[in-house]
Amino acid sequence: MSDDEGPLNLRRETVDPRELTLVEVNARFMRKEVFDRLVANIRRDGALTSTPLVWNDQATGRMVVLSGNHRIMAAREVGLEQVDVIVVDQPLSRARQVALQLSHNAIEGEDDPATLRQLYEELDDVDWRAYSGLDDKQLDLLAQVDLEGLSEANLDFATVQLVFLPHELDAARASFDEARKLVQADARWLAAYADYETTLDALATAHGAHNVGNVATALGLILAVFERHLDELRDAWLDPDTSEPVDARRLVPIETILGTRSMPADAGAVLARAVDRMVRKGEVPADQRWRALELLAADYLAS
Repeated sequence: MSDDEGPLNLRRETVDPRELTLVEVNARFMRKEVFDRLVANIRRDGALTSTPLVWNDQATGRMVVLSGNHRIMAAREVGLEQVDVIVVDQPLSRARQVALQLSHNAIEGEDDPATLRQLYEELDDVDWRAYSGLDDKQLDLLAQVDLEGLSEANLDFATVQLVFLPHELDAARASFDEARKLVQADARWLAAYADYETTLDALATAHGAHNVGNVATALGLILAVFERHLDELRDAWLDPDTSEPVDARRLVPIETILGTRSMPADAGAVLARAVDRMVRKGEVPADQRWRALELLAADYLAS
């Protein structure tokens, strides 16, 4: 093992963040709203609560930030005059600098959604919830977690990777998103192993019927069948015996009524003109244009 591969010579130091050199190429990026939260947290704490890694480049006299560039930038914006850092006090090859930087970005744990939600709900104060840094996407994930179920952290599982061709990807993503939204329930259950076997059987049927050997292509065929039966998903929110909604307060996807996500452009133009006229005449609210369909349907049923 060469000297460059041996243990790091580290020391702690308090430095002026304005005197540190940020890396020229940083693989880690941060959205503005996330950076603003970081700035707000540092301003509230009056210090950095996690320690950046800095390399003492003795050849140039620079102190280069290998990990924690955004924290240093936020500290500068807050106006901190001193921050605590860990200093690598030895020569480093370019390769080891990059390896350190990438490892700090890439090697990290994952959040268990059930535990994350449980901890988040302990925060009663709105300010502390904002301080936690959870964004809207994570909060949406938390809202779907069933705390009584098993958490991923306690499960043995296998990962199945599906590869889609570029022209198939958007359709597959849209179908998965719709399947997740369309059927909502107050409880969540783990699927039985038999359901896994059923999925394999469906893939095998698609393979045989269309003579395709690619799993993603076969799944795409299954999703196409799903698309043709969108209207059957209305049973999740509409009582088939009474034709009344199971829960009138719910919002439901229009495609479960029409059985399609699209229509010919000429038909769409006719509908658009009708809806626009209803909005102009004040017959339907501008922010609830779907009520035009309700009004037209009610008139038809009453005739």
